[in-house]
Amino acid sequence: MYLLKVDNEVLRRGKNILRYLGINFLKILILMVLVSIVTFTLVSNSGINPVDAYIGADAQISPQQYQNIAVHWGLDKSPPERFLAWFTNILRGDMGVSIIYRQPVIKVIGDRFKVSLVLMGTAWIFSGIIGFSLGVVAGANKGRWLDKVIQTFCLIMVSAPTFWIALLLIMLFSVWLGWFPLGLAGPIGKMAEDITWGERIHHLILPALTLSIIGISGIALHTRQKLADVLETDYILFARARGEAGLGLIKRHGFRNILLPAITLQFASLNELFGGSVLAEQVFSYPGLGQAATMAGLRSDVPLLLGITLFSALFVFTGNFMADIIYGLISPEIREGS
Repeated sequence: MYLLKVDNEVLRRGKNILRYLGINFLKILILMVLVSIVTFTLVSNSGINPVDAYIGADAQISPQQYQNIAVHWGLDKSPPERFLAWFTNILRGDMGVSIIYRQPVIKVIGDRFKVSLVLMGTAWIFSGIIGFSLGVVAGANKGRWLDKVIQTFCLIMVSAPTFWIALLLIMLFSVWLGWFPLGLAGPIGKMAEDITWGERIHHLILPALTLSIIGISGIALHTRQKLADVLETDYILFARARGEAGLGLIKRHGFRNILLPAITLQFASLNELFGGSVLAEQVFSYPGLGQAATMAGLRSDVPLLLGITLFSALFVFTGNFMADIIYGLISPEIREGS
């Protein structure tokens, strides 16, 4: 009887997991289709002629050559026909060829994402650690000068544009102090295979610091408020009456309550991180996916822009999905309820 009950419980949980995965798979499919339609519509109505962007403003070609280029890239067809052709190829696993780089879109995304992943991953880790730490310090010192300093810093940073922070860091650390290079992912004139890890890290620091500062504020302010609320609860007052205080009190009774919201915010910030990388990579001339997206938008490279948009949507959706999974693993209440 006990074994039968256990088997039924396992079967029930298995069905719940399959249903959960099925719902999320359906969500991402609908999201991909809607994102594709909206992006294609915006690019098609942007006013930029893809053929003119391809040949350049100063190029002198005959009308026949102009027409041949349009036919080669399928730009002689109507927007609905082009979208239908692109969507049909996507269903076959073909994302098309980039007009700018003249390479398969999937290869351009793969090469550029490797560079961006190091940048975004470094910034993501540091923003989470520093933001959570600042939030704990501010919440534990609510109303004191340290709390006010941290809040002021976070409010200024959350209001500052990404490109402004990037330019400020360049002026301070590159122009005035000369500690770091102005941009790029490696020294100028050096082959990629000859660049050392030390040189890569040296060029990575300022862009990563820019993205880290963007993500710190939200996590710090939310963690600060959450910890301040926890420290005013009855069970914290009872713990203090028993002699507990300081970091030990927060570690024993507060971390579990403030860690879950911080994890959710950290994974939810992937969309802001991806958006911030577009501006940061452009300012630092960092050859990542964000810079490729900017070039694709300015030169109306529809296949590449659509591919990057779909990839970014999948990237953000995966981050939110992982947040739900980790949230359930950490929280016993959510795990039992699901």
